[in-house]
Amino acid sequence: QVQLVESGGGLVQAGGSLRLSCAASGRAFSTYAMGWFRQAPGKEREFVAVISGYGRTTNYADSVKGRFTISRDNAKNTVYLQMNSLKPEDTAVYYCAAASRGIVTMVRGYDYWGQGIQVTVSS
Repeated sequence: QVQLVESGGGLVQAGGSLRLSCAASGRAFSTYAMGWFRQAPGKEREFVAVISGYGRTTNYADSVKGRFTISRDNAKNTVYLQMNSLKPEDTAVYYCAAASRGIVTMVRGYDYWGQGIQVTVSS
C-alpha cells in the first residue's frame, strides 16, 4: 500500500511558477514510476508528466514540455513538479500517482493516487 500526499498548490499569476511536491509513504518507493495528472472542471483527468523509478526517464504532455519539470528524491520518498511560465489553462486539480508497471501515461495504468491539490493561474 502506498499513500500519496500532494502539497505546494495555490494561486499564481500568469507567467509565474509553482513547485508541487508529493510525499509517499510505504516501502519500495523507487520501484514505482511516479506521474502527475491534472483535471480541470468539466474535463477528464489528463496526463502531465511521469518519471521512472530511478529518475533516468521522463515523459511530458506536449502542452507542458519546456515549462514543467518532473523530478524525484528517493531518499525522501518525494516527487516534484516544477511549473514555470504558468498559463490560465494550467488551472486544475493536480494529482500525483504511482505505477508499478513502469512509465505509463494513461490513468488506468496507475495503482495509487493522491487526493489532489488545486492550482489556479490568474490572467
